[in-house]
Amino acid sequence: MPVPLKKDSLVIVGQASSLSTGNLRTRRFSITYAKLNSFLTAAAACLVLFISSRGLCGAPRELVVVSPHWEGIKSEFTREFKSWYRNKTGETVSLTWLDQGGTSDVLKFIKSRFAENPDGIGIDLFWGGGIDPYVELARKGLLARYAVPDSILKNVPAALNGVPLYDPDRRWYGSSLAGFGVLYNRKLIKMLALPPVREWEDLAAPSLAGWVGSGDPRHSGSVHIIYEIILQSYGWEKGWGVILRMGGNVNTFPQSSGQTGKDLAAGEIAYGVCIDTYAYSAIQEAGEENLGFVLPAGATAITPDPIAILKGAPNAEPARAFVRFILLPKAQKIWMYKAGVRGGPAKFPLNKMSILPGLYGDLAGKSYIGVNPFTHGEKVFRYDFEKGTARWGVLNDLIGAFVIDTHDELAAAWKRASKSTRKTAEFARFPVSEEQAGRLAPRWQDPVLRNRKINEWLRTAKKKYSAI
Repeated sequence: MPVPLKKDSLVIVGQASSLSTGNLRTRRFSITYAKLNSFLTAAAACLVLFISSRGLCGAPRELVVVSPHWEGIKSEFTREFKSWYRNKTGETVSLTWLDQGGTSDVLKFIKSRFAENPDGIGIDLFWGGGIDPYVELARKGLLARYAVPDSILKNVPAALNGVPLYDPDRRWYGSSLAGFGVLYNRKLIKMLALPPVREWEDLAAPSLAGWVGSGDPRHSGSVHIIYEIILQSYGWEKGWGVILRMGGNVNTFPQSSGQTGKDLAAGEIAYGVCIDTYAYSAIQEAGEENLGFVLPAGATAITPDPIAILKGAPNAEPARAFVRFILLPKAQKIWMYKAGVRGGPAKFPLNKMSILPGLYGDLAGKSYIGVNPFTHGEKVFRYDFEKGTARWGVLNDLIGAFVIDTHDELAAAWKRASKSTRKTAEFARFPVSEEQAGRLAPRWQDPVLRNRKINEWLRTAKKKYSAI
């Protein structure tokens, strides 16, 4: 029976097979041009999405990275990875960088996003910030496992001074190494006749009041690790004595750890606790005759700065490629070489230590890095990353309550206490034991408990300082 035609319609004649008999039957279909156009438009859109998802026809893949790294690192590695990826795959990749502040801020952001979206948060990679956050995220099951090929991983030692350089279960990999020490202004120290600093405890001398700089560990992961190093190298009780006295000498606590180098170069402070990469960059800019850097002997740690693929990464294939690229000698030279040196960064000197021992034998004239971490073992202690990870949040809030949020009271009390040996000992005595902090750590995600303890510590700190 003929199918009646409608205005602006198209008749399609075709053959269809009967599901029951398998016989072919001729069928006539009528469809308006408008409906046909809508169908073709939708089909074309699906084809574009299909092509884009596979990097075909020049459509770039997108890689989303959350990182506390500074713009120089992002710029250098974006350019080099895009070039390397295109040479390897023939495809184009774009990188989107999410800036959530320092490491502690990034960690809070990732955990809060996963609390709302447990299967994935639309972000591919977490990069930078020290080992502790990665250990915590791995325990929570928020990192994706990826086994880097043995041909690449064989060049990376499994550990350095007892600290793993990559996760045994392949959930994170060290991308570079970080050392922590004291940056100082040579000319200012000489002009003011201030004492030299070689140990963390030297920063607690009363004569340094107002001349010490420190970032806020609640925002900066590198500064947080420095305070953890002080506690582990001196022990909890003595370590807190150093932190309290040093805190009394600190000028201000900016959120960014990179501000320390700027303040030193400007003569605002004479000493500052600092990660090595910021120290070397500041020295390069200001000159070795103006700034110096020391790693406290026997009381510093050299730890990996990892990278990891997040659970549910929407662009898993280029994310895995980025991890592989970071561990190659080509990428590792970008960390260490001077800007403009063949194989090094194009514009921004990054001044970070490589994770590959084989690259340290040929640095003469190519790098500002003056330490080989793989032969520096006699000058470092064994950093307990398990302990540091477990009490990360508790330590941040202890420092916040007893040092930063009560800094005016702390500084005034230290000024008075430093005139008496008895009062100095009283000032340095910390009212929270390591055991108490350890018991709180597993429950620190409870907001009611956390707020109650912070308020309790604030009251205790103010009472302690006013009594002195």
